[in-house]
Amino acid sequence: MFNSIVRFFDKLEDKVRGRLSHRSIVYALVGGICTVLFWRGIWHTGDILMEKGGFLGRMFYEPITVVWTSIALLLTGLFVSNFIGERIIISGLKKEKKVTDKTEEEVKEEDKDIERLEGKIDLLMKEIFILKDELAKKK
Repeated sequence: MFNSIVRFFDKLEDKVRGRLSHRSIVYALVGGICTVLFWRGIWHTGDILMEKGGFLGRMFYEPITVVWTSIALLLTGLFVSNFIGERIIISGLKKEKKVTDKTEEEVKEEDKDIERLEGKIDLLMKEIFILKDELAKKK
């Protein structure tokens, strides 16, 4: 039951992303508005919990929140990816264009290159397994 619900929303997400990806301004507006409202809800929930006092009140006191959330983000590896993003770091190191500056054709060409490389890797892996089998038979 749970897996079918997850599958349904996964397919729905793919369809929505597919449609919105061709309308970048609308996509940015929907994403921006929903992100701000999501964090607004989190913020106000933290305020409500802080007003309750006690342990939660101390945990959601702003300076303490900055400390424990920073530690949690660092431990999970999300600190850098949330504030900078891996794609920006990688594209900077490779001196590439940002994904947003690439045309749809450039993105498709990169995908084809990746598929070709994956095919070559698969062939190399098969050859390695064949060589391992041959070596094992000789022993």
